[in-house]
Amino acid sequence: MSDKPIELAAITGAHGVNGEVRLKLLGEGLDALRQHDSFNDGALSLKKVRSDNKGGAIARFAEIADRTAAEKLRGTLLSVSREVLPPLEDGEYYHVDLIGLPAETDAGNPVGKIVAVENFGATDIVEIERIPSPAKGMKTFMVPMTPDAVLRWDADGMVIAAVFAEE
Repeated sequence: MSDKPIELAAITGAHGVNGEVRLKLLGEGLDALRQHDSFNDGALSLKKVRSDNKGGAIARFAEIADRTAAEKLRGTLLSVSREVLPPLEDGEYYHVDLIGLPAETDAGNPVGKIVAVENFGATDIVEIERIPSPAKGMKTFMVPMTPDAVLRWDADGMVIAAVFAEE
């Protein structure tokens, strides 16, 4: 849907004194990360990566020599070009493609824009910021990415069942 790079992980800090970093995994997990040798248009070259046994990972990059260099990369997102990833199947999407899309109900009423995609275990959930923002009440609401809730989406926007947009 776009040419934005796909983010697979984020560096959350240093691990030890030899330049290893802790990673928060954003994509399909450790196996998906292992399929790539470099990130951020070749700026970071992966030497090794392992599980931290807590849902994240520990990685070593050729360009990071010590703890100081590792700490400077805290908050860095690790991305790869869309072209190096397998093609998407019908109904699949990258989170980056949903964020920023306008959302409306199946009655054609605009409700806001997608500001985040989360997954707490059962399914992806899109967070929609209400536009205009209400004076009182919730400024965002969440909708599960299920066929009953999200009727369709494309590069132009998302259509949700009106019952999921009620205040």
